[in-house]
Amino acid sequence: MLYSQRMAQLSKALWKAVEKDWQQWIKPFGLNINEHHILWIAAHLKGATISEVAKFGVMHVSTAFNFSKKLEERGYLSFSKREDDKRSTYVEVTEQGHGLLLEINNHYFDTEHSVLEGSLPVRQLYGRFPEFIELMAVIRNIYGEDFMNIFEEGFRNMEQLYGKEAQAERAADAGEAEVQSIEEKDEVS
Repeated sequence: MLYSQRMAQLSKALWKAVEKDWQQWIKPFGLNINEHHILWIAAHLKGATISEVAKFGVMHVSTAFNFSKKLEERGYLSFSKREDDKRSTYVEVTEQGHGLLLEINNHYFDTEHSVLEGSLPVRQLYGRFPEFIELMAVIRNIYGEDFMNIFEEGFRNMEQLYGKEAQAERAADAGEAEVQSIEEKDEVS
């Protein structure tokens, strides 16, 4: 019982901080947490069923469907059926949706992130952020190997998809800032 209560208290405290950070980050883009999470899941699964979105997003199927419909109405997701699977509804992120995700990612540091800030001392001390090996083992035992495989694959896909684009955009911004700095120096001299 004490273990369960400790896990509940720690999880609730961490979730409250994560939720606040997440809401502040995406608020300027007119999304709520469920919408952003669905976009993110659909982007890294590269065409997922509503059931897969619900499972990986740890939400009810009706929640996944209803928020996906709202995203479709705004042009961020598209719905489809597959020739080999007429029963399932698939969602895919549109070009506009990918653009929105990239823009959101580029503005990550525009808001405070208490979870990141709280983790920095551990990184400074050990040279890396906290690892969650034991927690991931617990989650694996609750949700299964498929969940963890999707979890890991998702982060690899997001790194590939948005990591390169974000790096290129930051490099371009840095280049523009450098050009502007040189132009300002020329004007002074």
